[in-house]
Amino acid sequence: MGVGIGMLLIAGGAIMAWAVDATTSGFNVHTAGYILLVVGIISVVLSLIFWSSWAGPGYFARDGARRRRVIDEDIV
Repeated sequence: MGVGIGMLLIAGGAIMAWAVDATTSGFNVHTAGYILLVVGIISVVLSLIFWSSWAGPGYFARDGARRRRVIDEDIV
């Protein structure tokens, strides 16, 4: 799941937890909303953590600088 899906779950969970005023037997709308809120928050946090760690090759170079590509134009 990405950040967008996590935000969608958070919004849907907030609507179900606080804006819906319906009562049913066998299904609690508010509890389902809180569950969606928690799952959405966990999804967003994990997405941000993994997004920052997948920076691509050369991001964590030994000397702190990015890798450079050197093209030698003297080759005939």
